[in-house]
Amino acid sequence: MNPHQQAPVTMKRLWSFFLPLGVAASLVTISHVIINSTLSRAAEPERIIASYAIALSLIAMTERPAVLLRQTCSALVRDQRSFRAMLKVAQIVFASIIFLGLLVCYTPLGTFIFTRLFGVEIDRVGDIINIYQVLMFVSLFSGIRCLYQGVIIYNLRTKWLTIGMAVRLLGMYLVSLYFIHTGITSGVVGAIIFLIGMMIEAAVSFAEGRSLVKKMPERDLEHPEQGRREIFTFYKPLLFSSLITVWIGPAINAMLGKSFDAVLAIASFAVAASVVGLITSFFSYFHQIVLNFYRIDPGAVRKFTLMTGFVPAALIGLLGYTPVGDWFLGYVMGVEGNLHAATLQALQAFVLLTLVMPWLDALNGLVMVRGQTRLILGSQAANFSCTLLTLLILIWQVPEWNGAIGAWAQSVGMLAEFCFIALALRFIKPMDTVIAGNQR
Repeated sequence: MNPHQQAPVTMKRLWSFFLPLGVAASLVTISHVIINSTLSRAAEPERIIASYAIALSLIAMTERPAVLLRQTCSALVRDQRSFRAMLKVAQIVFASIIFLGLLVCYTPLGTFIFTRLFGVEIDRVGDIINIYQVLMFVSLFSGIRCLYQGVIIYNLRTKWLTIGMAVRLLGMYLVSLYFIHTGITSGVVGAIIFLIGMMIEAAVSFAEGRSLVKKMPERDLEHPEQGRREIFTFYKPLLFSSLITVWIGPAINAMLGKSFDAVLAIASFAVAASVVGLITSFFSYFHQIVLNFYRIDPGAVRKFTLMTGFVPAALIGLLGYTPVGDWFLGYVMGVEGNLHAATLQALQAFVLLTLVMPWLDALNGLVMVRGQTRLILGSQAANFSCTLLTLLILIWQVPEWNGAIGAWAQSVGMLAEFCFIALALRFIKPMDTVIAGNQR
């Protein structure tokens, strides 16, 4: 039975689907808190945490192809035949991730990346590569997790994402206690904690997802057949667009280095972005609401988005423009002095981003529903171009804005991405509509 036809699309049903996804996304931040708090107990915490952070920043790039398997699987897998095709695509992705990891760890490519692209001193590269030798397997298990989470999400069993994350955090905490007791000598400890946590979450997702796959029909005649070619057609634009996305953060940090006070600009932007990420992470699954319910009841999806879509902007606006922000930054985060004022200014600029983000995520879901993922490639190009242009203008005109320069640039970039997608959906018809019109 199709899980989406079991009950009418009510607000209660949408919340029961969305809430576990939001909670799971928010809990991700705790995993990094566990790791950083563990590494901070080392004899040289600054050196160890910095080495771990650099290796992790490369993983953030190489993990993207694995994470995209979640949306692809959720959008296309409807029966066992399509899952087998999806699995073949995933295996290619997994093999590519491991191959790239081996090149980074065991060839001069790794030294080139960390010294030339990340600006690391040559005597620190060995420690960072040792950390990456463990972290590269995080991407592998993250891919396994996301593949089966796509099945879980389509079957509306989203509570298992929260369960998996909770078990992962418990496992990471126990492993961190072990290392705190035995001693922390390098950033490899953080990589091991992260890897074990990801393996636990992947195991939970695999167990639940695999049981759901076995209950699927061999062939669902109500949906078009999705072979490996069709899956690649859907997946490749998402992959290429992510290659653009990963350069937005480094571009912002590089340009902030040319502001009036580079250290203050980069630090205030980082603090403000972490606050924004903590709030927006809960609201990062509007595309899944659209993917799973729009074809059934578009009115209910629009109503849900209207009810919740303004919440992130309201929360960031509360922090940026009321005394609540002063209290939060000062007493909760311990941010003081010039950094406090610069962070507050950056939070004010981020209101635009949080206002646009939910609607952009919902439109991206509609793009996936219509199978027009090539539009996302164009929207990411618009985002990157406008972000870079805004950075150049603001650095030239108002370099004293510090971290707010990065916040405004990222916000304007996301607004450009939203406008591109909105206009494209308005004027470009889905392929199946064009075919149907030609047949008539």
